[in-house]
Amino acid sequence: MATLCCPAVAVPEFTISLEETLALVSSLHPHHPRLPLVQRLIRNTRVSKRHLLQPIGQTLKHPGFEARNLMYAREARARIPDVVSRALANARLAPEQIDAIVYVSCTGFMMPSPTAWMINELGFRSDTRQIPIAQLGCAAGGSAINRAHDFCLAYRDANVLIVACEFCSLCYQPQDTSVGNLLSNGLFGDALAAAVVRGCGGEGMQLLSNASRLVPGTEDWICYAVKATGFHFCLDQRVPGTMAQLAPAIRSVTAEQGWQADTLDFYIIHAGGPRILDDLSRYLGVDAALFVHSRSTLSEYGNIASAVVLDALRRLFEAGGAHQDARGIIAGFGPGITAEITLGSWRNREVSS
Repeated sequence: MATLCCPAVAVPEFTISLEETLALVSSLHPHHPRLPLVQRLIRNTRVSKRHLLQPIGQTLKHPGFEARNLMYAREARARIPDVVSRALANARLAPEQIDAIVYVSCTGFMMPSPTAWMINELGFRSDTRQIPIAQLGCAAGGSAINRAHDFCLAYRDANVLIVACEFCSLCYQPQDTSVGNLLSNGLFGDALAAAVVRGCGGEGMQLLSNASRLVPGTEDWICYAVKATGFHFCLDQRVPGTMAQLAPAIRSVTAEQGWQADTLDFYIIHAGGPRILDDLSRYLGVDAALFVHSRSTLSEYGNIASAVVLDALRRLFEAGGAHQDARGIIAGFGPGITAEITLGSWRNREVSS
């Protein structure tokens, strides 16, 4: 049975604090008619710190879409090898033992996908399957896990590498002063993550089932407007309330496994913002303390898009993991509105076969 092993995560060296973000938005937009609302929304994110590819002075400049995308490609190639190497070590595998690579990102574009570069440069076999996913936004971390699981179900004993690379700061648009865009400027951070799903053996979350749910009529609630200046993030004011619609979907998916959504042992939830976690806790009837790792990701890194669920899972591992056979869920949310849901039980190496 496939097992999701401990992820490796990396964040860039430059940081910006909540107070620095608030001061910045005030200095950049002192006459914005809704400045008090923007400040309140940013403060309510509870994001104490975010990591950025460049110093803030450089981040605020827009050299053009082409230059930004070139930076995306350059930084991805410079930073991916480290997280890949550590993820493989966590799974106790060598590159040549990987059968497929799932690469997810929504903050830059490369064709061929970085999967081709990884195969050429990082020691993977030339017959390694490539599965790039570019348009699921924050939900792509959950989707990557689910597609890796599906691959291992189709090809017994296969091993799949997942790589998430999100440089959200490269999507900063200085001329876009909509409330949703200004909020996103104070919410999103940069990060990379990688993890391996082993078809046989390994320690971590043993994957039992997965599902995808789409909330009808919400495809324009989270989206990109692609313009000459690049990706413009559009966030509808109704997005924070989507847990009222997604909580029943989570209940139905867990029920299909014969479980109850409010009695699981661990929860790895996409931390798009604090209200998502607060509402999901309330709608599912789950103690908010069980979302501790997702909250830590949000507080220390901000919303790092597809890498969120992998970082929250890493924090669970580093906290000692869960007890043998503990039941849990991973849920990623993103454009669509889409939920990617994974159910599994904890497997400790020392008692595994």
